[in-house]
Amino acid sequence: MIHKVIGKQHNSKLCFVCGLKNKFGIHAQFYVTENQELIAIFTPTEVHQSYPGRLHGGIASAILDETIGRAILNIHKTETWGVTVELNVKFKKPIPLNEELKVVGRIINEYNRMFEGTGEIILSSGEIAVTAHGKYLKVPLEKITDFDIEENEWRIVELETDPKEIEI
Repeated sequence: MIHKVIGKQHNSKLCFVCGLKNKFGIHAQFYVTENQELIAIFTPTEVHQSYPGRLHGGIASAILDETIGRAILNIHKTETWGVTVELNVKFKKPIPLNEELKVVGRIINEYNRMFEGTGEIILSSGEIAVTAHGKYLKVPLEKITDFDIEENEWRIVELETDPKEIEI
């Protein structure tokens, strides 16, 4: 299936998932699709392994948590942040290193103070390796942490390699 990209979300400096200057991070890029899903693209390396040649399950959980939690930003005009309340992850296939992976996240229910979402990690073969379902509390950023946008380099980083469409 082809997903048309209509936007891109922010990256930061040191976040493990999206931080572009975190030397051990996964440097994920997040793309908003026409159906309001969020697709993250990243390529895990040896520093992200558990068993040799395999992505660590905790890192798989982290990228799913981040992608599902960020999907709420696609729906609201003002920034709405999610704090994870519950994340259920099911591992179906081992995830190889040094292969571009796609992670899809979507919101399935939204309430006044909470939202729920689902997501998948998809291998380059198109197979689903991991699925997740999460529940998140909506919290204003200033109640989560002191966050200086400039200091944390929170911005949309346009790359020449940014896709206009993503095939899954």
